[in-house]
Amino acid sequence: MQSTWRSPSNIALVKYWGKYANQIPANPSISFTLSASYTQTTVSVMGESGNDDIDFDLYLDGELKPDFKGKVQQFLARIKSELGPLAGKKLKIETHNSFPHSSGIASSASGMSALALCLLDLRSELGKIKELDFHRKASEWARLGSGSASRSLYGPLGQWGEFSGIHESSDEYGIPFQGDVAPVFQDFCDCILLVEKGQKQVSSTAGHGLMNNHPFAKERFKQAHRNLEELLSIFKSGDLSAFGTLVESEALTLHAMMMSSNPYFILMKPNTLQIIEAIWAFRKESNIPAYFTLDAGANVHLLFPKAFEQKVLDFVNRIITPYLKNGEYICDRVGNGPEKISL
Repeated sequence: MQSTWRSPSNIALVKYWGKYANQIPANPSISFTLSASYTQTTVSVMGESGNDDIDFDLYLDGELKPDFKGKVQQFLARIKSELGPLAGKKLKIETHNSFPHSSGIASSASGMSALALCLLDLRSELGKIKELDFHRKASEWARLGSGSASRSLYGPLGQWGEFSGIHESSDEYGIPFQGDVAPVFQDFCDCILLVEKGQKQVSSTAGHGLMNNHPFAKERFKQAHRNLEELLSIFKSGDLSAFGTLVESEALTLHAMMMSSNPYFILMKPNTLQIIEAIWAFRKESNIPAYFTLDAGANVHLLFPKAFEQKVLDFVNRIITPYLKNGEYICDRVGNGPEKISL
């Protein structure tokens, strides 16, 4: 038995930073689902494990990766009670990222959501599940592997975390955002500017933990609620200027929380700041609505409507590439969520 899913990364517009036990978010968040940045995972049932736990081998791009097993084992332990006939099986997990992992492009979001989809798919085949909403249950499982993974189950916008202004929002799982969205936001592009690749110096898990005693945490969580409320109105109105102001402020606030935690840390690099200043200058000179956001890393996401794609890419090639690792960037756009793959 085998299941293969391709699940996208996402880029948060209102950021999730800080969590409680069992991967419960301290504030609600919302994200654009991406298209070209994805993880494709195949899970194959190879036989019996010989005990009540799942045993597995994990391969990344065909190479056995025992050092990646820890996080997956922790994830499997969290959903063990719901694995049903999968418990006690020996699995082969084969995975591939279309983008660099561990660099602040939400590889854990795409990776854990793809894995959750495969496991739930196999769980459904081995023994029918009662849940009517497959994607909602997969989102709940994915959350237990990576909080932001709960949003990757839906496109073009995924929302996670209880919020009074969104019906059926939940801390337990993500939902598709079904509010009014102006046409200008429905074909947004994301040019991911790769300042660095490889493992971050401080993991997102550690960063979330530092919010527990952060002096500004409570106000930040209130701010996230206010910003999400404002963003719902912006989506409806199509106000690009207000969108850019809010999204850039959210990105800088996220990194301000890192820089003011105890212990403090900085994930931005000098070239991150150079790129931000270049984007501001480009926007002022050209009047093109191109805005940056950041995840928990040094890389920059440059967001803009598709109508300006060529002009923005000309700017990136002319001005930005000297600041990038090997001059590399990823051209991405808003996507529609995961896809089951037939091999």
